[in-house]
Amino acid sequence: MFTKRLLSGIILVLLALFVVVSGGSILFFATGIISLVGLFEFYRVLGIHKHTLGLLGYLLAAVYYGLLWFDGKQHVEFVIIAAVMLLMSIYVMTFPTYKTDEVTGAFFGVFYVAVMLSYLYQTRKMADGAYLVWLIFISSWGCDTCAYCTGMLFGKHKLAPVLSPKKSIEGAVGGAVGAAVIGFVYALIFKGHMLELENPEISCALACGIAAVISQIGDLAASAVKRNHNVKDYGHLIPGHGGILDRFDSMLFTAPAIFFALTFLR
Repeated sequence: MFTKRLLSGIILVLLALFVVVSGGSILFFATGIISLVGLFEFYRVLGIHKHTLGLLGYLLAAVYYGLLWFDGKQHVEFVIIAAVMLLMSIYVMTFPTYKTDEVTGAFFGVFYVAVMLSYLYQTRKMADGAYLVWLIFISSWGCDTCAYCTGMLFGKHKLAPVLSPKKSIEGAVGGAVGAAVIGFVYALIFKGHMLELENPEISCALACGIAAVISQIGDLAASAVKRNHNVKDYGHLIPGHGGILDRFDSMLFTAPAIFFALTFLR
């Protein structure tokens, strides 16, 4: 099991390096595909992955990515309103086929998975994005590693005993601080390529620290959904890691967190 997890982890890192470094259409379509697969996994947990609600959710996610590709994000508000109207129309016309939580879950899933993950691509498109985009991985995977190590060494107080008994407050603090330190060191090395940031070291440290705190909420939120629906993993697509959402759950939160943190810190 450990060997399988290690090998698939190495392959994931290599794929991430290739896709993110390439950027452009490769990153865009990779992000879109990952979003649709993740949305399918989320809908499968809700039990609507093959229903009309799920099909509409996939369509809405595709429309959103189409707007993103053609720089039409100013129309997203229209898509949101249209989505609510369409979902509620299906709810009314097929009543009582679907429950209220299934309708709201279909709407929520589009934004929870597709929209939030799209900020990986949007961060890469920013000025200096080729370097700033890696802060998403630092604050997500770096936080996970630092939190694990700190928790193993100093963890005494449970962070969320019901959702994740092994996570500790000490580990959470260590993860956030560790991500901030890695972000600082990263900026120290590559600050010559971060021309849009006035104080790259401070900005990257703050962005990674903030996103690391939010990433842990994302991780626990994904666990909460699984607990509510009595499933262990979202899927089995990635050997040893589970599904797309099992591996990218924290990144759903860190991607927009880094994007907006950098936007404000500029």
